[in-house]
This record gives sequence, C-alpha cells and structure tokens, in this order.
Amino acid sequence: MPSSLTLQHHADALYRQHHQWLQRWLLRKVRSHADADDLAQDVFVRTINSPKLEQIEEPRAFLTTLAKCVLCNFWRRQELEQAYLQALKELPETFFPSAEELALINETILQLDKLLSDLPLKVRHAFLLNRLEGMTHVEIANNMSLSLATIERYIKQALLHCYQAALKEKFA
Repeated sequence: MPSSLTLQHHADALYRQHHQWLQRWLLRKVRSHADADDLAQDVFVRTINSPKLEQIEEPRAFLTTLAKCVLCNFWRRQELEQAYLQALKELPETFFPSAEELALINETILQLDKLLSDLPLKVRHAFLLNRLEGMTHVEIANNMSLSLATIERYIKQALLHCYQAALKEKFA
C-alpha cells in the first residue's frame, strides 16, 4: 500500500503539470474564468480522492474524462436552476418566496439532484415525472413509450435508492 507521502507527491505533481491545461480546456467549454476555476478544482479534488491515483497512466485522458462528468453535472445544475427561475417568474408576486426561502429551495433542489445523479437517466426521468409532475405509472409509460412493468421497476429502483440514501444519512 502506498504511503500518504507518496500519494501526496503524486497528486502535487499531477496538479502542477496539468492544472493550467485543464483550466484552459474547461474555459473553452464554459466561457467563464470563475466557472472554469471551480470546475478544475472539482476535477482535481475527485482525482486526488480517487483510489486509482497512482495508477493513472494517461493523466490528460483521465482528467478529460473526469472533467466531462463534472461538466455534465454543472450543466444539469444550470438547467435545473434556469427551469426553477422560469417557474418563479410565472408566479404572482404575492406568492414569490423570500430570499431565505429561495436559498432553502435551491439547496434542496441541489441535494435532490445530487441524490438522483447516481440513477440511470431513464429511471431518474420516470421518478421525477411521477413525483414532481404527479403522473401515474400508466401516463409515464405512455409518455416515455415504455411498458408499464418497466416504469414500475424504474420507480421501485428510484424509491429504493432514496430509501438507502436516507438510511445512510441516518446512521452516518
């Protein structure tokens, strides 16, 4: 088992050699220095916490693959935020939440997004249609052009995932 000093040295070298390149790569994707900096940090935190840190043979390929995952999460969060802001614009002013309520709602949405991010896309989509849109399993099956049994399996999978996450949180 490698020593923590060896791992730290490997992580430091990886960061020094590739951080600037990764920032530029991300900047071309997001066109914001602040977002590129934040995303690069996220990539390196995940890299440093990876159990395969010392086994990385092609650092740029590894970092690019990881950066693409981080970018997908970033864009999904932005999409969610935009949809939420659009929904707020459509509310009458008397129903508009306070700044504190907005912060709590945003935090809850991000937690939910993080919780569901481990699920396959179709499972997550079916679950959100059921829970947020109030659609029945039959309506979801018709909407997604899938069988009722498949939708029932998807909803069960999502509920089990949420239940297991709640248990982990409770006993952590």
